[in-house]
Amino acid sequence: MDLGSRTGTWVKRAAAAAFLFLAAGQAASAAPVVAPDATGFMLENGLQVVVIPDRRAPVVTHMIWYKVGAADEERGESGIAHFLEHLMFKGTKNRPAGQFSAVVAEIGGEENAFTSADFTAYHQTVAREHLRTVMEFEADRMENLVLTDEVVSPERDVILEERRGRIDNDPDSQLAEAMSAALYQNHPYGIPVIGWEHEIRELGRDEAVAFYNRYYTPNNAILVVAGDVTGDEVRQLAAETYGKVPRRADPGERRRAQEPPPVAARTVIRTDTRVTQPSVRRSYLVPSYGSGPEKEALALDLLADILGGGTTSRLYRTLLIEKGIASAAGAGYQGTAIDMTSFGVYAVPRGEVRPEALAAEIDAVVGRLIEEGITEEELARAKRHVRAAAVYTRDRIGSLARIFGSALATGSTIADVQEWPARIQDVTAAEVQAVARKYLTPERSVTGYLIGAPAGDPT
Repeated sequence: MDLGSRTGTWVKRAAAAAFLFLAAGQAASAAPVVAPDATGFMLENGLQVVVIPDRRAPVVTHMIWYKVGAADEERGESGIAHFLEHLMFKGTKNRPAGQFSAVVAEIGGEENAFTSADFTAYHQTVAREHLRTVMEFEADRMENLVLTDEVVSPERDVILEERRGRIDNDPDSQLAEAMSAALYQNHPYGIPVIGWEHEIRELGRDEAVAFYNRYYTPNNAILVVAGDVTGDEVRQLAAETYGKVPRRADPGERRRAQEPPPVAARTVIRTDTRVTQPSVRRSYLVPSYGSGPEKEALALDLLADILGGGTTSRLYRTLLIEKGIASAAGAGYQGTAIDMTSFGVYAVPRGEVRPEALAAEIDAVVGRLIEEGITEEELARAKRHVRAAAVYTRDRIGSLARIFGSALATGSTIADVQEWPARIQDVTAAEVQAVARKYLTPERSVTGYLIGAPAGDPT
């Protein structure tokens, strides 16, 4: 099981745009369509279905996405979305715990699940002849999950241990968590997906069952099947499996507290004796594809590549090549979100360079871009990078399923995904400069420093 957290992941995925995809083998000037054969339909119970044919191998990826994540939790119940993800593997009225996973392993398949702030997803990759099997299992646990105190309490301990390992014992993750809490002063994106420890300890069977009954209903889910299938095949299988699951609830419109306009720059410092490599990072509050004008999100995608998308980016060329004061630098944009999201930059100092000095150099690079704009060559290079990354993602059977699923779960449509290449080709250099000037401002930012402490220091 995987935790799709909003805290710190952009550092590891610098320059990975939210929709990095293009149809392979087509020229950019042709404005290619992403997965042109992808189709969608809806079952009578409200389940949305997307089919993405890919005949290169007799394999399918099956994903069920629930339109609920950590940002939809009730206050005081942080971590319940991720907790339920774990509990979904505990068995149903019809099948004992572990049987689903055992069958997937027996037929040579793979499975996993993940929780993010905006959605929760469960997925399997199997040979095409086993698609019905995984659909039957997944439809069963959509309706018939059985939870008892005997299975809930031990799993809570598992999650507490996961939190200790991933966050509490990792200064880098602690800093990322603190930065997120500082960036989102009012929105639940500032609460960690895994939850706060003191609130996880209070979660139990009643909270899990209530969450399941409210959100795990077919009219709040999206089924995505990608691989060696046709739309007609999936339509029949979906009707015969998921189609039998009744609506249990109407979750209604997502209503979340929104961020007020930021008015002050914030700084977060994590000092720890375990830190052997200091770093500096900065997050800016910016619109996502789901919360602002699409033109701005498209421009932010390209801005991330121009600022920190590899060895030709501005941060890399300035900090590593020209000045030699950093050993790594990059940028990233988390565009796939329902509400306001983050745009981040980071750098790792070289030698005795202080993180504060490196932050000033990052400010200078950003400032020059805002004042002078970008060149047409930089813009064209960024678009090429996007296309290259997109072609690579198509080589993995589950990539398109994830792209379509995350897009639809955060408010986009099949057409939005398919037509994205044409729209990003239309972004101008002036539009990239405009979003940099509008959003990369001190008052919209949180700067984080990860600093080592002398041995014996109580921090």
